Amino acid sequence: MAVIEVEGLRKEYRRLLGGRTTAVDGLDLSVPEGGVFGFLGPNGSGKTTTIRCLLGLVRASAGRTALLGASPHALTGVIDRVGSMVEAPAFFPNFSGRRNLELHARIAGLGRAEVDRALDQVGLASRGRDPFRAYSLGMKQRLGLAAALVKDPELLILDEPANGLDPAGIKEVRDLVRRLGEEGRTVFVSSHLLGEVQQMCDRVAIIARGRLVTTGTVDEVLAHGHRAALVVRVAESERAAAVLRGAGFEVTVDGDALHVLAESEQAARVNELLANEGLYLSELRPAEIDLETVFLELTEHRSADGSADRPPGEPAPAAGDQKNSEVA
Repeated sequence: MAVIEVEGLRKEYRRLLGGRTTAVDGLDLSVPEGGVFGFLGPNGSGKTTTIRCLLGLVRASAGRTALLGASPHALTGVIDRVGSMVEAPAFFPNFSGRRNLELHARIAGLGRAEVDRALDQVGLASRGRDPFRAYSLGMKQRLGLAAALVKDPELLILDEPANGLDPAGIKEVRDLVRRLGEEGRTVFVSSHLLGEVQQMCDRVAIIARGRLVTTGTVDEVLAHGHRAALVVRVAESERAAAVLRGAGFEVTVDGDALHVLAESEQAARVNELLANEGLYLSELRPAEIDLETVFLELTEHRSADGSADRPPGEPAPAAGDQKNSEVA
């Protein structure tokens, strides 16, 4: 069952000086139930615009979207099952974190027990009585996560949930998102922290210029367009390369390491060929491809100006600005 469906989604904005700009251009996407789904793309690729269309915050120019089977016009029927955080959360600066969350929970008909649970989930239980204005950017982000979790939703949509967090906070968010996915929820998370996405997501989709580039399990995407290879480390690298080339292998030399295009099952053959020539290995392992490498290769035509993923003509928020955002 797909909990998020996007078919032919297109969103155009009018330019301030005339003309139109396309933020999302015929996007198709299907997110299955359960687990953590990473939504990746360079700045300006259409990630936040897509999320806004899904949540009914902006109207699509064309195409269809659905959350839990409901279109943007019928989200009231499923909104209690959906938690979301889009960009930086908006709260009353003079109220405590707990008071802000209680007001948010009251709108959903929830009480203190749900607030306590959400604050504990994001590690703010001991800081709930502090005023929101005294929170660091990372703490504000955590409170936004708590607001998304207060309904105990089955579907979570999180736009850059680790924004502003220090390494320890990023790990806590990663562990929390991973745990929520393992509980049977679906977590749809947009992020530019590719190493974190690789560690916490089951599936990913990469978009560029408003179009889907690739989607699949993390392993499938990592294997996209790459041939299997081995990393071989040996003292006489040039002579070792000549031996392997003579046996039909394609080899690249990098210092004392060789990059050999070969399947993992051929490692024993590589070792045997070199040992027969008195060349003994200090390292032999499959070459690793990380998500960042694949991401950069697939999105090499990213926007040149590095503009943020927001509608054209909308100014970037200043640091700490909490205005142009939504928590649902």
